[in-house]
Amino acid sequence: MISIKSPREIEKMRAAGRLTAQARALAGSLVRPGVTTLEIDREVRKFIESHGAKPSFLGYGGYPASVCASVNEVVIHGIPNHRKLEEGDIVSIDVGAYLDGFHGDCAATFPCGEVSDEARKLIEVTRQSFFEGIKFARVGQRVSDVGHAVQQYVESFGYGVVRDFVGHGVGSKMHEAPEVPNYGAAGHGARFQPGMVIAVEPMVCAGDWHVRVLGDRWTTVSADGSLTAHYENTILITDGEPEILTDPGEG
Repeated sequence: MISIKSPREIEKMRAAGRLTAQARALAGSLVRPGVTTLEIDREVRKFIESHGAKPSFLGYGGYPASVCASVNEVVIHGIPNHRKLEEGDIVSIDVGAYLDGFHGDCAATFPCGEVSDEARKLIEVTRQSFFEGIKFARVGQRVSDVGHAVQQYVESFGYGVVRDFVGHGVGSKMHEAPEVPNYGAAGHGARFQPGMVIAVEPMVCAGDWHVRVLGDRWTTVSADGSLTAHYENTILITDGEPEILTDPGEG
């Protein structure tokens, strides 16, 4: 069942979303050669907890960290470790914060120092595909309209959109109905209503869209080893334009 948030719940989700966006920005500012993803994870956890919140991911389904830090061919769910980041890496940081009974959820891919033109383009296309998708996150449109727009945009650059993992509703639980795929035909799924809150999160491979999960049962990589990127925000459906609750403050 899809949850419609009350005005009071929406205010709480705005607060959780702001904190989550700040945590993502902090993580991104730490991405540089010589830093480990474990160090980034520790700083993000410290930041979230210092604001009276809990990292949404920590312990979720047994996940051992506060952020997902996915490097290069790792699409999502990369577990922070002692590997030092290197010049030219691209790092996808996915983070959630649970504050006053509600979650925020967002992600972005950050360049580590100077990166290749190919990597920079992949990051930009992935980010823009989110904005192409949420043009359809409006009252009267259907959930699949968002994913259709994401897929059309991404594939116009010859990239692949991951299909094994999808966006989702957000609220008092981190994953709620409805599922929000990043691909498929338009005109399907629930119609958007004011008060719905969803996470739209394109996951894009520079090559084929197929992925595989490694032996740790979390780390998910592109099957062909190609570079990958991820971009996500939590958004509120309103009577007009969707409101980005994890507003990155970048226009």
